[in-house]
Amino acid sequence: MSDIVLLTGRTMPREVSENDLLADELRTLGVRAEIQPWDEPLDWSEHGIAVVRTTWDYWDRLDEFLAWAERTRKQTTLHNPAEVIVWNHHKGYLVGLGESGVPVIPTRLLRAGSGAAEIATALAEFDERHGGVELVAKPAVSAGARGALRTRADHPEAAAHLRELVAKGDALLQPLAESVLTRGETSLVFFGQEFSHAVRKVPAGGEYRIHEHHGGSVQPHAPTEAELAAARLALASAPARTAYGRVDLVELSEGPAVMELELIEPELFLPYADGATARYARHLAALLP
Repeated sequence: MSDIVLLTGRTMPREVSENDLLADELRTLGVRAEIQPWDEPLDWSEHGIAVVRTTWDYWDRLDEFLAWAERTRKQTTLHNPAEVIVWNHHKGYLVGLGESGVPVIPTRLLRAGSGAAEIATALAEFDERHGGVELVAKPAVSAGARGALRTRADHPEAAAHLRELVAKGDALLQPLAESVLTRGETSLVFFGQEFSHAVRKVPAGGEYRIHEHHGGSVQPHAPTEAELAAARLALASAPARTAYGRVDLVELSEGPAVMELELIEPELFLPYADGATARYARHLAALLP
C-alpha cells in the first residue's frame, strides 16, 4: 500500500534518478511512496494518488496511454489530470496558445494526410513569412526531437520529410530560433502555480537539438521577469489545474516565446536547484486527501 505512486515507463521502471530522489524525499515526510510503470495493473483501492512522472514510452503507445489515463482517472486522483494529458500530448496546442495571446514560437500545423499541394503551399508561405530562415519540421506527437528535421523551405528534403510525417500523423512546421544555437532554451519548472527553479539547456557545437542524448548540456538559470511572465501565461492556459509543469522558452526578437509546455512527463531537473526535490515532495504531499 502506498500514498503516492510515481509512474514511469515499462522499459525503465527504476532507472530515472529524479524518481528515486523524489520517492526518498516523500518518505522523509512520512508519505508512503513507490515507483511503478504506468501500465502496471494496480488495485487503486490500496493506493492513493497517481503522479505521472517519467512515462517516456507513451508516445509509442499513445492510444493505449490515453485510454489508461481515462480509465485511471475514475479509480484514483491522477496528476496531472487526464484532460491535461489529452490536451498536452499533441503539440498543436501551440497554435491555440498563440491564438489566445501567449507568446509562442510561430507554428503551422499540417494535418495527417495532407497532400503535396498543401505541403507546397505551407512551405511557400513559410518562406514568404520568415524570409529564408531555416525551418524545423517535426511530428506533432513526439519527444526528444525524434523525427525532427532542420532544413530550408526550398530544399527538396523539406517537402519529402513532411510527406513522410503526414503519412503517419499530424506535423508541425516552425522557424529555427537562431538564439537556440547560441544560448539554447530555458526551462522554467513550476509546482502547482508556484515557480520553483529554472535551467538553461545548451546544444553542442553545430547542433540545434538541446537534448543530452544529442550532446546538449544543462546549467542552472536565473529567469528574467519576461521569461517568468511568458511561462505563467502559458501555464494558466492549461484546461485544468496542474500539479507540476515545465515551460520551455526560446528567445525571439520580440522576447521569450514558448517552445513547449510540458505537462505530462517532463524531466524537472531536480538536482540542478537546491531544495527543488523537497519543494516538489511537499507540494505532492499537500495534494493527498
